[in-house]
Amino acid sequence: MNNEQLDHLRHSGAHLLAAAVMELWPHTKRTIGPSIENGFYYDFDFGEVKISEADLPKIEAKMREILPTWKKFERFELTAEQAKQEFADNPYKLELIDEFAGAGQTLTIYQSGAYRDLCRGGHTENPAQELKHFKLLSLAGAYWRGSEKNKMLTRIYGTCWSTPGELDAHLQMLAEAKKRDHRRLGQELDLFSISPLVGQGLVLWHPKLAQVRNVLEAFWKELHYRAGYQLVATPHIANMDLFVISRHLSKYVNSMFPVMLHEYIEGESAPDYQVDEILKPMNCPGHIQIYQARPRSYRELPLRIGELGTVYRYERAGVLHGMTRVRGFTQDDSHIFCTPDQVIGEVRGVLKIMKDVYALLGFQDYQAYIATRPAQYLGSIEAWNFAEESLKQAAAAEGFAYKIDAGEGVFYGPKIDLKVKDSLGREWQLGTVQFDFNQPSRAETTEEEIDEFWKLKVFKQKFQTRENAARYLKRLGRGFDVRYVDSDGEGKQCVMIHRVIFGSLERFMGILIEHFAGAFPVWLAPVQVALLPVSEKHVAGARELARELAEAGLRVSVDEANETIGNKVRKAASEKIPYTVVVGDRELGGGNWTIRVRGSQDPLTLSKADFIARVQQENSLRQAN
Repeated sequence: MNNEQLDHLRHSGAHLLAAAVMELWPHTKRTIGPSIENGFYYDFDFGEVKISEADLPKIEAKMREILPTWKKFERFELTAEQAKQEFADNPYKLELIDEFAGAGQTLTIYQSGAYRDLCRGGHTENPAQELKHFKLLSLAGAYWRGSEKNKMLTRIYGTCWSTPGELDAHLQMLAEAKKRDHRRLGQELDLFSISPLVGQGLVLWHPKLAQVRNVLEAFWKELHYRAGYQLVATPHIANMDLFVISRHLSKYVNSMFPVMLHEYIEGESAPDYQVDEILKPMNCPGHIQIYQARPRSYRELPLRIGELGTVYRYERAGVLHGMTRVRGFTQDDSHIFCTPDQVIGEVRGVLKIMKDVYALLGFQDYQAYIATRPAQYLGSIEAWNFAEESLKQAAAAEGFAYKIDAGEGVFYGPKIDLKVKDSLGREWQLGTVQFDFNQPSRAETTEEEIDEFWKLKVFKQKFQTRENAARYLKRLGRGFDVRYVDSDGEGKQCVMIHRVIFGSLERFMGILIEHFAGAFPVWLAPVQVALLPVSEKHVAGARELARELAEAGLRVSVDEANETIGNKVRKAASEKIPYTVVVGDRELGGGNWTIRVRGSQDPLTLSKADFIARVQQENSLRQAN
């Protein structure tokens, strides 16, 4: 099947799920049931009925009982009144009917067997024959229309494929993914936690994972210094003015944490409006301020500014997910300020770094996507065409196969997104190269922009009247006017490029935990060598060996527990430590070591010096083993 046919098949699966639920619980209120990647879901309001994942086999059995009666999908057009009459007892469908009718859309119902549902269409032609290879997977809570102000519904997820082999392969992948879930491994391996007393979506890095982070950060810094980046640091908070000028506030206010309001700050002149500080949602305005701290010449360009900068963005509680969806995270954020003729070379330089980093971590399969000009955009068409063409040329020059995401660029510039496949074949978006036509420019505030800001609750609270808000906005303007003095002595606007390699360290670490199933390669492993004393009399000697290995740059632990060697070996294996050495008389007496290697049945026999040299070399080469 092609993608469209598979999408229709999965949407048909959502109808079948709803039909089964309605037979089992006739008073349930149906809402919507789309196809999604690899499957489908349907959201239900079960009222006072409580269902759990223990009910999924019953629902699935009912689906299989119904399916033979579904020979085709029939389409019926209805007026809004007819549709409302059919769904009179379902407020969710009535809301959709009013919305669709108000937009002038034709209302349609699709029927298969005895089941009818409000639907725009897109189904398989022969459901009884084609819709056989499905499996219900899980339950979750979901707010109606994605708003926390609305009722929490029950979402049932399923997967559907065109052949039994594809279904089996997907279910096997899901089983393996469950074993690798970074939240489970995070707890088992004592890597991280999230405390309700600290806050949802705020990660506590435990010593082991903090060690991995330190190694990764050191590698990142080394890589960027070699590539000509200048690393900086910016504060965690900033004045609201900064994000008004950048226009982040008007576009992303619902993702920003609340401002701190001060009527007056001691030692500063009292302005005619309150002074506000905001937890920064991004690093770029701060980097611009560093660039603008003094005049810049074309001779200084390109100027590459980088930071491992922590930012804060509000995410709804329902979408938070371990380390991969959080509220506080550290971006490997860098910004390049350059001239137009330097653009292609700079983009190529970023893509080279991406290739090297991803290959080093075992991500060999990746795809570039170039997102082009959307319907609403800032900047000239000439600037957009230039930037889009530069991205294409740079990607081609670095050997990146790319696809075009037409119209999917953000309002301030086109971009390249890099999506990699992990060891289970799952796709993750990591690196981004993004042009910015907004912040480096300078423009007067328009009436439309004033209206946009005035809709914000914080502006009404802060300024009381639109006139006050307008005066403030016009004083600040839009954009920072980021310029350099060219060889002709004229001031010219910089080209500004945003870029990340990891994205955020939190999300990237969650991906790495699952990619490696917690068994980090030697150079990243929090503990590289476990020393296991045979008895109490060997503990002091093992400690001395650990000190010697640590001085040589190895990360070592000593298991001093009063347990059998067998238990200690099993414990080291469960902690996924790359090398395990049992320390007895021979090892302390200068004899060769017998070293258990993670994932291998065959031990190594090496002298202490040769073993140290081996691990040092692995640290140096940074192999993705």
